[in-house]
Amino acid sequence: MTAPDASTDRIEKSIVVRAPRGRVWRALSDAAEFGAWFGVDFDPASFAPGATVRGRITHPGYEHITMEIVIERMVEGRLLSYRWHPYAVDPAADYSKEPTTLVTFELHDAPEGTLVTVVESGFDRIPLHRRAEAFRMNVQGWAGQMRNIEAHVAGRH
Repeated sequence: MTAPDASTDRIEKSIVVRAPRGRVWRALSDAAEFGAWFGVDFDPASFAPGATVRGRITHPGYEHITMEIVIERMVEGRLLSYRWHPYAVDPAADYSKEPTTLVTFELHDAPEGTLVTVVESGFDRIPLHRRAEAFRMNVQGWAGQMRNIEAHVAGRH
């Protein structure tokens, strides 16, 4: 896995998953599969550009949180991007007026399988009072999520 970018505005992580790109794409583009490795029980929905998808986080300690993402782009077998409010974990807070960050997954063929790269950008626009914590928590979170997608695709999740 790559180290986080030196920027305070973006996080970038990569991992090679030992599976064909089509299999990794399914794990990203199918809402149920994405939820299985990401740790969110999405309401019955499908990922499509423009769709708002919501679900209850299943990660221990965060079950009271509803995750909401808005799908921006999908390029079959290559790219999935969405917007969300990063580290929006305080149920008393109204994040709706805050800017969102952009999360982009890109897939590329690699000799050992599929290179998965995730970039989350836009942290410099997050309100100052929560920017550093959101960035720090998502640096840790994306490192874990890269391992999760790898395990999910390999059937170890």
